[in-house]
Amino acid sequence: MQVQLTVNGQARSVDVPPNTLLVQVLREHLKLTGTHIGCDTSQCGACTVIKDGRAIKSCSVLAAQVSGSEITTIEGLAAADGAMHPMQAAFKECHGLQCGFCTPGMVMSAVDLCKHHPKADETEVRELLEGNLCRCTGYQNIVKAVLKGKADMASA
Repeated sequence: MQVQLTVNGQARSVDVPPNTLLVQVLREHLKLTGTHIGCDTSQCGACTVIKDGRAIKSCSVLAAQVSGSEITTIEGLAAADGAMHPMQAAFKECHGLQCGFCTPGMVMSAVDLCKHHPKADETEVRELLEGNLCRCTGYQNIVKAVLKGKADMASA
């Protein structure tokens, strides 16, 4: 089956079996390995990408279901000149990561959170990130990073 997507601003076409997940298309066919596979059950959020302006877990969506959509992965957040997105920079500055496995999905969820909840405070950030699991950090620096990234995105 032919699937047409715009991924990180580029039109892409892939021929895949009907049961192929979006995360498989991104990682295996398009070689965008920043989107991680964590649990395969939509519980951990490591596979989070932005589809048509909203965060989704790409391990729970068939590629055929999103044909025609615009997808942004962690690789697509940086500016054309290579400058980090404000949320990526905030995660780096606030050390919102340890092993880094959850980081791409966490950053993508945080970007979506800030876009749709621009006035979220610390408590709301914690609630809105509950679909993303981190086994290393205890979330303190992740929450600080999201709040800083939110402020930096608003001022950009």
